[in-house]
Amino acid sequence: LSDPKFEKKKTYWAQVEGEPNDMAIAQLKQGVTIARRMTRPATARRISEPKIWERNPPIRYRKAIPTAWIELGLTEGRNRQVRKMTAAVGHPTLRLVRRSIGELSIDGLSPGEWRIIENHSRYDL
Repeated sequence: LSDPKFEKKKTYWAQVEGEPNDMAIAQLKQGVTIARRMTRPATARRISEPKIWERNPPIRYRKAIPTAWIELGLTEGRNRQVRKMTAAVGHPTLRLVRRSIGELSIDGLSPGEWRIIENHSRYDL
Protein backbone atom coordinates (compact mmCIF):
# COMPACT_ATOMS: atom_id res chain seq x y z
CA LEU A 1 0.00 0.00 0.00
CA SER A 2 2.79 2.43 0.80
CA ASP A 3 5.22 1.17 -1.88
CA PRO A 4 5.76 3.98 -4.44
CA LYS A 5 5.89 1.51 -7.36
CA PHE A 6 2.11 1.01 -7.07
CA GLU A 7 1.54 4.76 -7.41
CA LYS A 8 -1.27 4.98 -4.87
CA LYS A 9 -2.23 8.61 -4.44
CA LYS A 10 -1.42 9.93 -0.99
CA THR A 11 -3.23 13.08 0.07
CA TYR A 12 -1.78 15.36 2.73
CA TRP A 13 -2.97 18.43 4.59
CA ALA A 14 -0.09 20.78 5.34
CA GLN A 15 -0.16 23.88 7.49
CA VAL A 16 2.49 26.13 6.02
CA GLU A 17 4.20 29.32 7.02
CA GLY A 18 2.90 32.32 5.09
CA GLU A 19 0.09 32.37 2.54
CA PRO A 20 0.94 30.60 -0.74
CA ASN A 21 -0.04 32.59 -3.81
CA ASP A 22 -1.22 31.18 -7.14
CA MET A 23 2.36 30.93 -8.42
CA ALA A 24 3.46 28.78 -5.46
CA ILE A 25 0.46 26.48 -5.93
CA ALA A 26 1.21 26.22 -9.67
CA GLN A 27 4.83 25.27 -8.89
CA LEU A 28 3.65 22.50 -6.57
CA LYS A 29 1.30 21.23 -9.28
CA GLN A 30 4.07 21.14 -11.90
CA GLY A 31 6.65 19.58 -9.59
CA VAL A 32 9.66 21.15 -7.92
CA THR A 33 13.35 20.33 -7.86
CA ILE A 34 14.57 18.59 -4.71
CA ALA A 35 18.23 17.54 -4.51
CA ARG A 36 18.67 18.04 -8.28
CA ARG A 37 15.67 15.81 -9.09
CA MET A 38 12.28 16.97 -10.25
CA THR A 39 9.25 15.68 -8.36
CA ARG A 40 6.29 14.35 -10.28
CA PRO A 41 3.38 16.70 -10.83
CA ALA A 42 1.05 16.81 -7.82
CA THR A 43 -2.41 18.05 -7.07
CA ALA A 44 -2.28 21.15 -4.91
CA ARG A 45 -4.83 23.63 -3.62
CA ARG A 46 -5.40 26.00 -0.74
CA ILE A 47 -7.98 24.79 1.77
CA SER A 48 -9.60 26.24 4.85
CA GLU A 49 -8.33 24.96 8.19
CA PRO A 50 -9.50 21.34 8.47
CA LYS A 51 -11.48 20.21 11.50
CA ILE A 52 -8.88 17.90 13.00
CA TRP A 53 -7.46 17.22 16.43
CA GLU A 54 -5.29 19.73 18.23
CA ARG A 55 -1.57 19.22 17.92
CA ASN A 56 0.22 18.49 21.20
CA PRO A 57 2.50 20.31 21.70
CA PRO A 58 1.07 23.10 19.55
CA ILE A 59 3.18 24.58 16.77
CA ARG A 60 5.00 27.74 17.69
CA TYR A 61 2.76 30.75 17.30
CA ARG A 62 4.23 33.84 15.66
CA LYS A 63 1.83 36.74 15.54
CA ALA A 64 3.60 38.51 12.65
CA ILE A 65 3.70 35.47 10.34
CA PRO A 66 0.37 34.09 9.12
CA THR A 67 -0.17 30.43 8.29
CA ALA A 68 -2.32 28.69 5.70
CA TRP A 69 -3.42 25.15 4.87
CA ILE A 70 -2.88 23.39 1.56
CA GLU A 71 -3.87 19.96 0.30
CA LEU A 72 -1.28 18.03 -1.71
CA GLY A 73 -1.80 14.79 -3.61
CA LEU A 74 1.30 12.76 -4.51
CA THR A 75 1.90 9.46 -6.27
CA GLU A 76 5.52 9.13 -5.22
CA GLY A 77 6.90 8.91 -1.74
CA ARG A 78 10.35 10.37 -1.27
CA ASN A 79 11.69 11.00 2.21
CA ARG A 80 10.03 14.10 3.73
CA GLN A 81 8.82 15.05 0.25
CA VAL A 82 5.88 17.27 1.23
CA ARG A 83 8.04 19.25 3.66
CA LYS A 84 10.77 19.68 1.05
CA MET A 85 8.28 20.68 -1.67
CA THR A 86 6.58 23.36 0.42
CA ALA A 87 9.96 24.71 1.55
CA ALA A 88 11.13 24.84 -2.09
CA VAL A 89 8.28 27.24 -2.94
CA GLY A 90 8.99 29.41 0.11
CA HIS A 91 6.41 28.05 2.56
CA PRO A 92 7.90 25.65 5.13
CA THR A 93 5.55 23.04 6.58
CA LEU A 94 4.59 23.57 10.21
CA ARG A 95 2.13 20.69 10.57
CA LEU A 96 1.52 17.70 8.31
CA VAL A 97 -1.37 15.23 8.31
CA ARG A 98 -1.74 12.33 5.85
CA ARG A 99 -5.42 12.48 4.96
CA SER A 100 -5.63 9.43 2.71
CA ILE A 101 -3.86 6.68 0.81
CA GLY A 102 -5.83 5.65 -2.24
CA GLU A 103 -9.44 5.22 -1.12
CA LEU A 104 -8.57 4.88 2.59
CA SER A 105 -8.99 8.10 4.55
CA ILE A 106 -8.99 9.37 8.12
CA ASP A 107 -12.52 10.73 7.73
CA GLY A 108 -14.48 10.02 10.89
CA LEU A 109 -11.47 8.82 12.91
CA SER A 110 -10.02 10.43 16.02
CA PRO A 111 -6.36 10.13 17.02
CA GLY A 112 -5.62 6.55 18.09
CA GLU A 113 -8.77 5.15 16.46
CA TRP A 114 -8.66 2.60 13.69
CA ARG A 115 -11.07 0.94 11.32
CA ILE A 116 -11.24 -2.67 10.08
CA ILE A 117 -10.95 -2.96 6.32
CA GLU A 118 -13.51 -5.38 4.94
CA ASN A 119 -12.17 -8.29 2.85
CA HIS A 120 -13.70 -7.03 -0.39
CA SER A 121 -12.13 -3.61 0.20
CA ARG A 122 -8.67 -5.11 0.73
CA TYR A 123 -8.64 -6.48 -2.79
CA ASP A 124 -9.34 -3.02 -4.19
CA LEU A 125 -6.19 -1.68 -2.57
